[in-house]
Amino acid sequence: MQWETVIGLEVHVQLATRSKIFSGASTAFGAEPNTQACAVDLGLPGVLPVLNEAAVAMAVKFGLAVHAEIAEVSVFDRKNYFYPDLPKGYQTSQMYQPIVGPGVVEITLEDGTTKPIRVHHAHLEEDAGKSLHEDFHGMTGVDLNRAGTPLLEIVSEPDMRSAKEAAAYLKAIHSIVTYLGISDGNMAEGSMRCDVNVSVRPKGQEAFGTRAEIKNVNSFRFVERAIAYEVERQVELLEDGGQVVQETRLYDPERDETRSMRTKEEANDYRYFPCPDLLPVVLDQAYIDHLRDNLPELPADKRARFEHELGLSAYDASVLSATREMADYFEEVKEVCGDAKQAANWVQGELAGALNREGLAMADSPVSARQLGELLVRVLDDTINGKAAKQVFQALWNGQGANADDVIEAQGLKQVTDTGAIEAMIDQVIADSPAQVAQYRDAEPDKRGKMIGYFVGQVMKASRGTANPQQVNQLLKQKLDALC
Repeated sequence: MQWETVIGLEVHVQLATRSKIFSGASTAFGAEPNTQACAVDLGLPGVLPVLNEAAVAMAVKFGLAVHAEIAEVSVFDRKNYFYPDLPKGYQTSQMYQPIVGPGVVEITLEDGTTKPIRVHHAHLEEDAGKSLHEDFHGMTGVDLNRAGTPLLEIVSEPDMRSAKEAAAYLKAIHSIVTYLGISDGNMAEGSMRCDVNVSVRPKGQEAFGTRAEIKNVNSFRFVERAIAYEVERQVELLEDGGQVVQETRLYDPERDETRSMRTKEEANDYRYFPCPDLLPVVLDQAYIDHLRDNLPELPADKRARFEHELGLSAYDASVLSATREMADYFEEVKEVCGDAKQAANWVQGELAGALNREGLAMADSPVSARQLGELLVRVLDDTINGKAAKQVFQALWNGQGANADDVIEAQGLKQVTDTGAIEAMIDQVIADSPAQVAQYRDAEPDKRGKMIGYFVGQVMKASRGTANPQQVNQLLKQKLDALC
């Protein structure tokens, strides 16, 4: 039997506000446990929440970016459940009237085609605290620093049909929220995580199969691996005559498997009711229009501009616009050197390779965009050749010069373009290579092109890599052909 995978994601995005959604406590990451939880976060008697307007604005910006309906009236509800890291005994969320309605996110697949993924809604809510199981000798510690941190939960429709599509959707959400500046998207710090709903059904069947929910997956790679495992598990179960049970599962990256946490025979009764301490959020059209007018250029628009205005390939435009950091870095390099293609090649090639080797983010690059742009100016004006440019880049990476000109001067890398000097080196190489000259002379004319590489190499060696390769090739061919 042929099976079809059905996937929906619930993405939790931590909003980049300086204070929490209902209190003035800090949201900064990395503080000592329980040092950033105030009376409101702890749910102490007599305290009242005050809504953070910045969180509302960020939610609206996301909705506008995905062409969603923005609710002029949205309501906060209490989701009641008991857990050690939820001191109030309820989570303030938006169940029935969320701030962002239906929208759409377009994803780019591996073959370059695009596919729309529908967003069902997005709602504001507060995060819970964090349970800590290590170093407590059989007990659990609770850190409430995260309690009350503003979250935007983005719920997709079940429109994805493969692990690759799910990862592409998650990357698209990450790109949108970081371009908007509403989240840093740091998955390692929990700024973005998702619950993955997976089911399978026979191909051609309209009804959905029974789904399993995989909680709190926090990397693009883990999303793909968790889905792959879960699909295989469900298909094997069904083909062996069993039934998939609706349940919540946890992905274990060390074992590369999902494990059951709890079954969900029926939906949990959270006893939702409107929060009596918070008024409905009422937005007027002027407020929404103001936010729309001040949206930054979004990934899809930037990708299109890179392709159509700068003449980049669809692939290059897609890679360079994938993150705001890379797009901003590329644009500064391009502005300095004036050549979009050279800038694209170096940012995706030499720079990206060095960052990957060192495990660094774009923001932590030892070579600034201005430094790289200035280096490319010296490539474009033939001051240095490509090989020397890589040496200069490495020197800048290692902090061995303030700019490209300093390195070129210090290491004597300036390209030799003097025809007389290059001809003298060529004459010496030809004189020192009688056997190779004889082979070149005796070869068929159409095979001589491959043989010239030896002579080019010797001339470049004699010049310590500073001779202009184009001139070397041209002059060598003239002199060798004259001997035939």
